Amino acid sequence: MNSRFYLGCAVWAYKDWVGDFYPRGSRSTEFLRLYSDRMATVEVNSTFYVIPDRQTIERWAKDTSASFRFCPKFPKQLTHNGLLLPYIDQALHFLDLMSSFGDRLGVVFVQLPPSYSPANFADLEKFLQALPTQDYQIAVEVRHADWFKAPYCDRINALLQKLGVGRVLLDSRPIYDLTAPVQQERRKPNLPLQPVVTAPFSIVRFVSHSDRDLNMRFWQEWLIYVQNWLANGTQIYFFMHCPVEERSPHNAKYFQEMLEKANIPVPILPWNELAIPPQQLTLF
Repeated sequence: MNSRFYLGCAVWAYKDWVGDFYPRGSRSTEFLRLYSDRMATVEVNSTFYVIPDRQTIERWAKDTSASFRFCPKFPKQLTHNGLLLPYIDQALHFLDLMSSFGDRLGVVFVQLPPSYSPANFADLEKFLQALPTQDYQIAVEVRHADWFKAPYCDRINALLQKLGVGRVLLDSRPIYDLTAPVQQERRKPNLPLQPVVTAPFSIVRFVSHSDRDLNMRFWQEWLIYVQNWLANGTQIYFFMHCPVEERSPHNAKYFQEMLEKANIPVPILPWNELAIPPQQLTLF
């Protein structure tokens, strides 16, 4: 049975997790399997930079459990070179390649650059209409500030709803709305949160503060959203980011605990079902 709530992080190949999230002595070739033993889903941001071959994708899928889901990002070369429609053939090829994940494939999402404004609405509409949304779960993240203002926010939400395309919800408030300074290796967008659901599924990208307590008021807000959306039958992919990546798994785990304490019907996080703490495992 498919879950309606998937919790995970933005990466799996993070060597500084060894000795904490991953057992001491873990090798890089084991990271994906170890990650899938602990989390339910992962953003595949690597596809934004390099398109893997089909054999690699099939190997990734085999390294994970049947309930695990990958959410790959469309390549930068297709989404960050002006208009989208000229790249529709490459986009269709990319989706076909992603189908190699089989039943491990979750949502495939398009991240648009800050330069892609509502002036390109017709291009976005034609591009999305050309995608096989009946065969794939597809979502869009917009980053130009005007998409969050009337009338453009209503217009894009109506388009996505009509086509059954999800809207990626980026919440970077914890690192901008607080007085504690945050060092960012890659600067995250500072955009309003518009918690809307435009499809039977939703992607949340939560950029957490490295100080767990400073996330609390935002997590409390997300508990309400998650509870309401699950009650309405929405499938949710919730990804925990953090400028200090070492903190992401533990922030995700704490959010899971908050969901459970609030009696929100989410599946058990695989990490919590491990027989012994991960740092005590011995791998051979």
